[in-house]
Amino acid sequence: MATEVLLMAVVDGLGKEGDVVSVADGYARNYLLPRDLAAPVTEATRRRLAKLQVEREKELAETLSDAKALAKKVSAASCTIAVKVGEGEQLYGSVSESDIVDSLKSQDIEIDRHQVVLSDPIKQLGAFDVAVNLHPQLETTLKVWVVEE
Repeated sequence: MATEVLLMAVVDGLGKEGDVVSVADGYARNYLLPRDLAAPVTEATRRRLAKLQVEREKELAETLSDAKALAKKVSAASCTIAVKVGEGEQLYGSVSESDIVDSLKSQDIEIDRHQVVLSDPIKQLGAFDVAVNLHPQLETTLKVWVVEE
């Protein structure tokens, strides 16, 4: 049997905030409702959702100005990461998001490793443009140099 619920947050594979979706009773009762990802479809729930959306928009607007200032610092910076290299300039290991974040910390730039977007770890020497998501509406690039130790 299916139950209609109003999504209070983005749920992967189901919908975005404010959507009315039909889900299995057990999924709603055991997963969505206890985690406040959804609520029963009522007028009170719709008002609560509207209030939450206004608060989230206000919070996003406040953090956007901070993210813009950080984006200027990140785009002006460049990371140089020294790694051990074997024969044929083959790296021992790879350069990951954590290595990039650690390099930025030495330059007094604090970002989370989840904000650094690497499709695959860097496994060769050279210069790379790495995307950094600082805000849902703001992305910047960072120049990363991988050099021999």
